[in-house]
Amino acid sequence: MSLNLPRAIEAYFKADKKGNAQALSELFTPDAVVVDEGNTYTGRDAIWQWMANASTKYTYTVEPSARAEEGGRTVITCHLVGNFPGSPVDLRYFFVLKGNQIAELEIVP
Repeated sequence: MSLNLPRAIEAYFKADKKGNAQALSELFTPDAVVVDEGNTYTGRDAIWQWMANASTKYTYTVEPSARAEEGGRTVITCHLVGNFPGSPVDLRYFFVLKGNQIAELEIVP
């Protein structure tokens, strides 16, 4: 099933799959905010560190399965499987885009 993802979101999942923290962080605006597991990361450096830690701490796969629009945000539902507590799990990724970049991302169960 093709979800026809916006370019920045598609690139996000490709970079995540490769564990490429640098490429992933460059998809965000300089002042972007990521909220994940109760933590907030602001700015590309913090986002780079968040991704670098996640890719060394856990091994996982992310499979986007659904797309919706909700309150001005693009919501991607994903199935994650890996060596993290609670695996497997379905998570929702709430993206706010600004131009061709990601301005906000919130990841929730």
